[in-house]
Amino acid sequence: MTRRIEDYALIGDLQTAGLVGRNGSIDWLCLPRFDSAACFAALLGDEENGHWTIAPRGAGDCTRRGYLGDSLVLESVWETRTGTVKVIDFMPQRDVAPDVVRIVVGVSGSVEMSSTLRLRFDFGSVVPWVRRSEGHRLAVAGPDSVWLRSEPRVKTWGQHYSTRSSFTVGAGEEVAFVLTWHPSHEPRPPLADPHDSLRDSMEGWGRWAARCRYEGPYRDAVMRSLITLKALTYRPTGGIVAAPTTSLPEEIRGVRNWDYRYCWLRDSTLALGALLSAGYLDEAAAWRDWLLRAVAGDPADLQIMYGLGGERRVPETELPWLSGYAGSRPVRTGNGAVDQLQLDVYGEVMDSLHLARASGLPPKPHAWSIQQSLLGFLESKWREPDEGLWEMRGPRRHFVHSKVMAWVAADRAVKTLESDPSLSGDARRWRAMRDEVRREVCEKGYDPERNTFTQSYGSRELDAATLLIPRVGFLPPDDPRVVGTVDAVRRELASDGLLRRYGAAGRGLDGLPGTEGAFLVCSFWLADALHMTGRTREARELFEQLLALRNDVGLLSEEYDAAGRRQLGNYPQAFSHIGLVGTALTLAGAHTAL
Repeated sequence: MTRRIEDYALIGDLQTAGLVGRNGSIDWLCLPRFDSAACFAALLGDEENGHWTIAPRGAGDCTRRGYLGDSLVLESVWETRTGTVKVIDFMPQRDVAPDVVRIVVGVSGSVEMSSTLRLRFDFGSVVPWVRRSEGHRLAVAGPDSVWLRSEPRVKTWGQHYSTRSSFTVGAGEEVAFVLTWHPSHEPRPPLADPHDSLRDSMEGWGRWAARCRYEGPYRDAVMRSLITLKALTYRPTGGIVAAPTTSLPEEIRGVRNWDYRYCWLRDSTLALGALLSAGYLDEAAAWRDWLLRAVAGDPADLQIMYGLGGERRVPETELPWLSGYAGSRPVRTGNGAVDQLQLDVYGEVMDSLHLARASGLPPKPHAWSIQQSLLGFLESKWREPDEGLWEMRGPRRHFVHSKVMAWVAADRAVKTLESDPSLSGDARRWRAMRDEVRREVCEKGYDPERNTFTQSYGSRELDAATLLIPRVGFLPPDDPRVVGTVDAVRRELASDGLLRRYGAAGRGLDGLPGTEGAFLVCSFWLADALHMTGRTREARELFEQLLALRNDVGLLSEEYDAAGRRQLGNYPQAFSHIGLVGTALTLAGAHTAL
């Protein structure tokens, strides 16, 4: 039976990540990077597509689990008939090669344990050749090799194209397993000491968590979300992936299955605001620098997403040998939305760089030149239709959110010149653009009959993205049109208090069959909008409802199925956790001002 998405916990080393089920099985892991091919892909197929299970013999799910303190070190505990045992799972921040460390600790009594390692490279399609070497098990296939060892050595054998181990732990006894990946043409990397690695990991995460300067309400939830965002950061470049998974469905057995192992520009401003407000200036600067490298070049070539290092090519393909999560096919890698025109990203980049400058991040001399170039392109393009924030695969339209973000781009440019008159630029022209965009949106994107902004010009369809209108400063929160939009969106797009991105009519125009769950970040936006329009009690109630949707280790996916009471979409989702942090800070009055 397919495990629920929320049954998984996250481990990672700031370059890739794995998902560990309640049953002690790592069912998803891409090595050596977030966007590499998976060597454990049971999440999107079955056990034959790769997994690594360590658990008491014959046991089911663990009794309880949780992260150790403010870390990404996972502890799962089984209370069995013969005793209690725990498994500590983590990935040390690597020096050379990625390691997965699993330490089995006897707590009481005596427990028989088993380990089944079923490596399948290239997303579960390649069975490696496994042999003994220097006291290890060495698995090799093409460019990939993996070494497995245990300390102390335990009984290990090959069976049915898997590597199995059997051992018993008593109270106070430990058995540690270390799995190490490296390119098959290179010599074996230095061996990681599992216990030193655990100590270093705990100390490293402790130092990082201590830098958080937020001490307000919901701090534990904020801290866990910040740790998750840190875990989704590709340390070599500073890029933040949208999620470490691909093809977890927006509808069970549906086709809305996408690869999120890339960096979206639309996340930039909200991520920066969360990091800056919480005191993580180094991470904010690294994300800003990634952004500048990624968008450098001809502004006409700006993409909505990039690879971890700023790569531009992420072609979308299907993996037909994988049955999909709970039968949700196709399984995709790459993302065809990369070729879409989404004009809002120009505003998001301008907003991000303005926020970085206003927050006192160390300046980058070339940043303003890039911003001027981007705005120059947008001046000639903002009147055109596009695919919009939600990556519609239907016909282009004049999306209200895209136009609002064009206004943001001009507004931030004007504010930058006002704060630093020494910079070059034509503030008069940009003010005129700003005023023209606002006039057009208020004329063509507003429905006076229902007192609400719509998804696109001439449409009656609503869009949760219009909740951002007061947040970005397009109109003040007390403007009757803003209050009306909040009420209309809440009335027409909410189900059990949670928001969908757009209604059924919009789903008919997005070029895809089927439906989807409530989009969690939109529900956080609703809480923000309720607070900004003076309904703080309702905002807080909604926020606490959203907090209750997190799983037992504090993680959120992209969407939520209220009828099935389960999480949907790629997981854990950066946008959802950014929304959580942002709303908590907003309710506490601690958010960095734009």
